[in-house]
Amino acid sequence: MIDINKLNEVIAAMELDSDQLKEIAQAYRQDMVRGLKGEEDSTLQMLNSYIGLPSGDEQGYYLALDLGGTNVRVLLIRLDGGSRYEEVKKLVRPLVTEEYNLINKESSPEKLFGFIADMIAEAVEGLDTEKIYLGHAFSFGSKQENIYNARLIKWSKEFAVPGVEGQVVNDLLKKALAEKGITNVEPNSVINDTVAILLAAAYERPDTTIGMIYATGYNACYIESYGGLKTPEIINMESGGFAKLMRTEYDARLDAMSQTPGSQQLEKMISGRYMGELITLIFNDVLPEGKHFDKVMTSIDISAMLSDDDAYTKTKSIIKEKAGFDACDFGASSLRRLAEAVSVRSARLAAAALAGAIWQVAGTGKIRPQHVAIDGSVYAYMPGVKENLLKALYEILGEDAANIMPVLVSGGCGLGAAIAAAIAE
Repeated sequence: MIDINKLNEVIAAMELDSDQLKEIAQAYRQDMVRGLKGEEDSTLQMLNSYIGLPSGDEQGYYLALDLGGTNVRVLLIRLDGGSRYEEVKKLVRPLVTEEYNLINKESSPEKLFGFIADMIAEAVEGLDTEKIYLGHAFSFGSKQENIYNARLIKWSKEFAVPGVEGQVVNDLLKKALAEKGITNVEPNSVINDTVAILLAAAYERPDTTIGMIYATGYNACYIESYGGLKTPEIINMESGGFAKLMRTEYDARLDAMSQTPGSQQLEKMISGRYMGELITLIFNDVLPEGKHFDKVMTSIDISAMLSDDDAYTKTKSIIKEKAGFDACDFGASSLRRLAEAVSVRSARLAAAALAGAIWQVAGTGKIRPQHVAIDGSVYAYMPGVKENLLKALYEILGEDAANIMPVLVSGGCGLGAAIAAAIAE
């Protein structure tokens, strides 16, 4: 039999009441303020993106490069002003196939950026007499000194191209464009994907001041007006690193087993990358001897369990696939209860972090009506997440939560990068 007492204890430990949520939100905002001052005890990096919000009146043709995974995207976008735009051309190419691998140690900056330059040439075909500025959504850890100058600190996501770490990525791109004879394209900006989401949403909805990616990973950014900056600029908080949290023993164990022990603690408690691992770890601990999950559950599995029927058909199928045994109704219902507890906690923690950012945007004033840009599979597709996030916001903010209107921004990286190019110009 499942150790139901232990399971109940774990589920109870994951529950966060309204007071605890408010404490987390307050601690999050305190870390924002400390991080802006450069204080070492902040667990938020608070990185300046050196760009403000769009006016919505930006116009012209702009290129967007989205480099953040094994598929690279190049888009030609026409901004028409009045918050209107048109995606004129979109190219999507894999960087890894059976024939070639442009991201491993055998690759080179010339191969990677030359491949991208060829895509850019195709995107601007017929416009070779016009000067076109390019915005670059570059989703890797970088040290940035201005809107153009982003120097790669360290590759992640299986990228290992030698000769790029420590370099200004746009300089490498400009060199590749020059070698291909593409003289009318001018890279002028680099932003990360979270900043791109905020820019894309704010172009269409000017009251948007906070952006969030709530998917495989987790991050948020916002427009900072009160932190001593000369002009309001978007701050990338690297929110997944927030660490002033109430963790269970299983959160600590998951962290210790991860590739990055001691870091990204909030991300490990709420993102799609880790929720399935946490559920697998806990359930293996409460299963009877001789029964064990050999395969780790995914966020897709969690979504399936949360949308299951009364006979637990999907949950039983997942147990059979991952653990190799046929589960009874009690076993399936227990796993589903755990999945629900983990997903509810995820949404409530995301709401607490969001509330901290909302307070910072408001400063000493009232929380005004505003949209919050959110992109990501967990928010978009996991049953109950949207509802639980909003419910938690009301618990933290009270009636002011009615002024917060989350809006799903799917695939906004390209538009955001094009807008960055327009603002930088």
